[in-house]
Amino acid sequence: MTEYFGEDFIAVVLVERCSNPNGLELVSSYQTNRVADPMDLVALATQVQRGDDFVRANACNRLTVIADQIRYLQEQARRVLEDAKKDAELHHAACNVVKKPGNMYYLYERPSGQKYFSILSPQEWGASCPHKPCGAFKLQHDMSWTPIDLVEKKDAEIAIMDKLLSQQTNLPSCLEPNFENISK
Repeated sequence: MTEYFGEDFIAVVLVERCSNPNGLELVSSYQTNRVADPMDLVALATQVQRGDDFVRANACNRLTVIADQIRYLQEQARRVLEDAKKDAELHHAACNVVKKPGNMYYLYERPSGQKYFSILSPQEWGASCPHKPCGAFKLQHDMSWTPIDLVEKKDAEIAIMDKLLSQQTNLPSCLEPNFENISK
C-alpha cells in the first residue's frame, strides 16, 4: 500500500492482513469486525456478577468452616474448664493417704458434708460402709481424675498415645500432610 503526503510521494509497505497465520485464527474476526451488540454489555455484566456471586459464596463457605471451628474450640474450652473445676474439687477433698498417680480412690461424704477419699471401695467395706459413697476415680499421671466408668476408655487412649510416642523416631520428616496408617 502506498501513501501520498502532499507533493512528496512516500511508499509505505504495511503488513498484509492475514486472519489465519500458519492456519491458526488468533483473533475472532467476527468479534473484532462487527458492530457491537448492546446486549453484549449485559452479558458481560452478568458474567461479572456471576463471578462476584461465586467469590462471595466461596468466601461465605470458608467463613462458615471457620465459624464451625470456632464453635468447636469454644466447646473444647468449656469442657477443659469444667474438667479443671471438677479436678480442683476432687484435689481439695480430704485424704489421709498420699495420693499416687495410677491408683483408684473412692470418694465418700460424711453427714457433715465433708468429702474425703479412701483407698477402700464400698464393696470392700461391705455392710459396714461408714459414709455415703460419691464415686470412684483414678488419679492420672497428669494429676487429673477419671471417673471409674471412663477408666477403661482413658487407659486405651493413653496406651495408643504411648505407642505413638514410642514409635516417634519412625515418623517420616515430611512437611506435607500424611494420613497413611492413621487408624492402625
